[in-house]
Amino acid sequence: MPLTDMHIMIGGEAGQGLVTIGRLLSKAFTRMGWHILVTQDYMSRIRGGHNTFSVRVGTEAPLAPRQEIDLLVALNRETVELHRKDMGPGGILLADSGFAPAGDGVISVPFEDLGPRKMENTVALGVIGDLVDIDAEVLRRLIRETFQRKHPEVIDENLATLSAALAWARGIRPAAWDGLSRPMEHEGKRMMLDGNEAVALGALSAGCRFCAFYPMTPSTSIPLTLIAHGDAMGVVVEQAEDEIAAINMAIGASFSGAPSMVATSGGGFALMTEGVSLAGMTETPVVIVVAQRPGPATGLPTRTEQADLEFVLHAGHGEFPRAVFAPGDPITCHDLTVCAFHIAERYQGPVFLLTDQYLADSLRDVSLLDASNADPVVSGAKEADVSTPYRRFAFTDSGVSPRLLPGKGSHLVVADSDEHTEDGHITEDLEVRTKMVEKRLRKLRGILSEVVPPVYEGEERPDLLFVAWGSTEGAVREAAFHLRREGRSVATLVFHQVWPLDPSRFLSRLEAAGEVVAVEGNATGQFARLIRRETGFAIKKLVLRYDGLPFTARYILSRI
Repeated sequence: MPLTDMHIMIGGEAGQGLVTIGRLLSKAFTRMGWHILVTQDYMSRIRGGHNTFSVRVGTEAPLAPRQEIDLLVALNRETVELHRKDMGPGGILLADSGFAPAGDGVISVPFEDLGPRKMENTVALGVIGDLVDIDAEVLRRLIRETFQRKHPEVIDENLATLSAALAWARGIRPAAWDGLSRPMEHEGKRMMLDGNEAVALGALSAGCRFCAFYPMTPSTSIPLTLIAHGDAMGVVVEQAEDEIAAINMAIGASFSGAPSMVATSGGGFALMTEGVSLAGMTETPVVIVVAQRPGPATGLPTRTEQADLEFVLHAGHGEFPRAVFAPGDPITCHDLTVCAFHIAERYQGPVFLLTDQYLADSLRDVSLLDASNADPVVSGAKEADVSTPYRRFAFTDSGVSPRLLPGKGSHLVVADSDEHTEDGHITEDLEVRTKMVEKRLRKLRGILSEVVPPVYEGEERPDLLFVAWGSTEGAVREAAFHLRREGRSVATLVFHQVWPLDPSRFLSRLEAAGEVVAVEGNATGQFARLIRRETGFAIKKLVLRYDGLPFTARYILSRI
């Protein structure tokens, strides 16, 4: 019986073209109506090292990566040695005849006979395409699109190699291999999007006009995506000399009226913390994307983790309000980025988006994003709406003061990184200092009134409740699905905003559950600790992962 859910892993060295195979394969699946989830596991080097590109494809949208492999495509011997043990029952190993092992379920491919060595990825694409019943014309069209900017001979050579691979593959399919079930209906146009691309598109939807960055895995493709659309959308992207310069550039651009952001990871963000504090004191909007990876120091620069929550929550000296969002998939990456820009503008300060390498790099098929109702940020207040004499940091009940933009009106706009008076001039008046601290902190009430509530799924009083935040969402929901199928009473509570927390939105859920388990990608249960600090509710059972790999449902189930 054909599979409705298949895990295809392509393994090899950096430089062998496995990403090209994987992306073409993923596009083909998407165009034919299947749903995909792509995860990439790569080492921190330009060439060599063991890398994998995994595609989970199904008739239903996959929620998380899967450990069991149905089709293992080995571009080198190391892939066979490392991953053959993870193959599920009836799985197929596709390997070069030079190192393919003997045994059932092994397809030995004569790569050198089917095309030039430099096109072994095209050979692999053709063999895979036949095994999983992808329309050959879809593959040919993708080859033409991929190489359209190259010399026509390159396209012709790749098409000839693809045809040779398809013809060879038709006669070697194992009798027990049923392939992949066809999707019931083609859902029309969809797009392949990873988390970083979705964040960049969210920034464009929100009216971002400036982004500064210093390259740091896994955040760099956010500004690169903005660069690709910069001319069309009126966005300036600046690669700074370091992260200190990047955040200060973004604060300066925002001060002058351009909605601004920075994108970085833990080590780079460490250099930005003084700038975060500057944004807090000058009450300047800025969106900061922190794509987490394992630390400390350089750690595992191309792996994933959720260990920077407490760092981001407390980054910047002094006390001032902030909001921290944690999306779980590309759609929430887009939507919460839009939300982050608006919250930053309304409450005049730093707002954070916490992602991670898994979410940043994992591709999914999504419906076309509808930006027709996008509501871009409008920076600054209207001059006619402010009272005179103008005071940039006027004491207000909400803590939000009128923000005029310098040079865009008749009023003088004064700001200072020292403590200041209502009109922005430096002061050491301790009474004014106290009132200013309280004014800034009052903004947290407004942020709290707009908090994104956690998403609850399941019956009202479950025996088991999973608590998750950010990118662990999919694996937790899939684990709960498996347990419900076994007759268990299970619910999930997923947080997409991790600060500030409003206990009235979730505490009763925790108290009603028989057992609560927090699932986090760190070693100390940082979010569980935060919940205890804010509510007094102690989550005693934790499922933690900190080996650099993303959660799977199997990983969670094996630990409860």
